[in-house]
Amino acid sequence: MAIDDAPPATEPVPAVEPAPEAVAEDPEAHRGSLLRNRSWQAFWVSETLAAVAEQSADIAYPLLVLATTGSASYAGAVGSAQLLATGLLSIVGGTLADRFDRRRLLVLCNTVRAVLLGAFCWMIAVGTVPIAVTFAVALVSAACFGISMPTQMALIKQLVRPSQLTEATAQNQIRWFGAITAGPPVGGWLFGVARALPFVGAAVAFLVSNLLLMLVKVPAAQKPATGTAGRGTMEGFRFLFRHPVLRPLMISITLSNMAFNTTGIFLAVIATAKERGASDGFTGVTLALAGAGGLLGSLVAGEVIKRTPPPLVFIVGYGIGPIAALLLAVVPGVVPLGVIVACVFVRGPIISALFLTYAAKLVPDDIQGRVLGAIVFTSMIASPIGVLAVGAIFDTGGSFWVFVAVAVTAALGTLPTLTRGVRTLRPLDEITS
Repeated sequence: MAIDDAPPATEPVPAVEPAPEAVAEDPEAHRGSLLRNRSWQAFWVSETLAAVAEQSADIAYPLLVLATTGSASYAGAVGSAQLLATGLLSIVGGTLADRFDRRRLLVLCNTVRAVLLGAFCWMIAVGTVPIAVTFAVALVSAACFGISMPTQMALIKQLVRPSQLTEATAQNQIRWFGAITAGPPVGGWLFGVARALPFVGAAVAFLVSNLLLMLVKVPAAQKPATGTAGRGTMEGFRFLFRHPVLRPLMISITLSNMAFNTTGIFLAVIATAKERGASDGFTGVTLALAGAGGLLGSLVAGEVIKRTPPPLVFIVGYGIGPIAALLLAVVPGVVPLGVIVACVFVRGPIISALFLTYAAKLVPDDIQGRVLGAIVFTSMIASPIGVLAVGAIFDTGGSFWVFVAVAVTAALGTLPTLTRGVRTLRPLDEITS
């Protein structure tokens, strides 16, 4: 099932043919339009609510720590700990997604978070919450998020036809980037009204998400078989890093995330704006422009993937990074920084949707969860390095050298896209999933 003309690095991966019983088990999943697939739409809305809930609560944890302790260091530590927990537990989540019912696993993650946040709200209401408790709640919530990420990505393939994978994955990017855009402002506003309110809202959203998951019908023939899920947790990493196409693209994704992860690049833009004497209002406009790029990219991802050769998407997409970083280093003013970052963020959901669709088609379903867990972990693990580097370089050399470092890292991320495996990628519709 290799999709390039180069010899595969491992034994050829056998094609996974959809079981004929799947059509009989769930005719809805095989209708002509995703809009008519009620299971898919219920799943999408459910996961959208869960993502907004997660993002709104995530912004409230550091706000609560800052309000109760006055320590920016403690507030930053909460975010770093959550990122680490999410990355590590994504490996566990991938393994669980291959061994257990994926829909029930999502319900369990939502239930744990809803109960936990309900208890946390009560503690906030009756008195001051110790910082250790806030850390514990944030970490458990992040752990559930890490488990649910590869699980929900793996479930997509079970709910739609192979020909609809690209469209479904692109629609999933709208959910994710929409949550990133909407969640933090909602959480911040609710926190301003009452400290417990963002956590109340998140708990309710998780419960509603569970109700919608009850409407999702997964074909019985498509469910992962317990006890037949391969050789172990690390099988996902082995498959990913031996594959002649997924491996170079994963290296590009990791280096690009180190250079342009949202936290790091926003920190660089904020620090640069302060350095140039911009007001908080101008800085806010700049960040809003930058963030809108990701949402715009998610809206056009499906059409771009449909009309553009896959190698061109990857090569041009990653080639934009170093050019944009050099422009950030020399362009005057503040608002133009947001426009440039928005152009970089536009490519994110397009590349992500295309890469995840290839992964869904190339990876056998019995290790789908573990490979997706490896993808989530690998793509996230370098981001904290990028954030720390931005702060350190800015303090010693200023904004110019920050963006030069970003440009160098992004340039290194373009090199794997020039390998033969990526340059000769076949269109998605020529691959048997």
